[in-house]
Amino acid sequence: MEMRLLEYALEVYRQKNFTRAASRLHIAQPSLSKQIAKLEQDLGVSLFYRGHGAIEPTPDGVRFVEQAEKILQMRDDLEREMHERKEGVGGDLIIGTTAITGGHVLPPLLQAYNAQYPHVRIHLVEEATEKLKELTARGLIDVSILSLPVEDTRLTTKTMLTEPLYLALPRTLKPWMSKTLQDFISSPTSLNLEYVSIRSLINQPFILLKKGFGFRRTVLELCENSGFQPQVTFETSNIETAQSLVTNGLGVTIVPNMVLRQNPERNLLYVKLDSNPTRTLVFAYNRERYLSIATKTLIMVHEKQEERTHD
Repeated sequence: MEMRLLEYALEVYRQKNFTRAASRLHIAQPSLSKQIAKLEQDLGVSLFYRGHGAIEPTPDGVRFVEQAEKILQMRDDLEREMHERKEGVGGDLIIGTTAITGGHVLPPLLQAYNAQYPHVRIHLVEEATEKLKELTARGLIDVSILSLPVEDTRLTTKTMLTEPLYLALPRTLKPWMSKTLQDFISSPTSLNLEYVSIRSLINQPFILLKKGFGFRRTVLELCENSGFQPQVTFETSNIETAQSLVTNGLGVTIVPNMVLRQNPERNLLYVKLDSNPTRTLVFAYNRERYLSIATKTLIMVHEKQEERTHD
């Protein structure tokens, strides 16, 4: 069986349409249909249901696609490994991250990496956490920066950093605030308040990231562990937008430490929580696939940066 036939079947599966698949493969649509039909005849099974709507795989087609994808990944991994054994560090490195996390942790890391490995072409993929997990598990991203937990069994992780989380409050009193929050904002110094209890946030308006973002889950679990579900009034895909909503007195949110360092002048009050919550960022990559030298050296450069930071 030729590798190109596996590629043809996979593209039909992804596009759910012979015409679009043929365009992506740069071949004529009748030729593609003929090749898939011949493949099905040789295999003795139908791979796809043909109808007036989207092309869908049969049960045999699902199994074929799963195995074909693994075979093509093994081919690509072998080619990449052999190339790296000959040429050393080079080629492409695809890094996945959410927009805010990437905007804070990647610039200094990539600056140091480019200085040492200028021949590596870096491509950034910014998506929500769940999408990044899927793309990384499928081998379409070499390494993603994600927050724990990463429960996809196709992925393995290596710790990048752990940072504290803080409550973000508006600096002015609002009618919806609990007495604890009102007291903290009115006179935190005289009351000797260094932190607030997370249970004081019960029935307070919460601003959260939308579904699909790992940090949303972190906040929800933090509240759940304290015995309540947050009262969500706004959802956003950007933690900077969440902070702007807090600034304007529309609720509270919880933010990671890296955001605090970048926003010292914001009209927000950042408060410690009594449980001292943290989040851990990790490098995540497919446990079954070849880990490229480019990926290994990226992790190595980060580790050296961390060592210098703690010296």
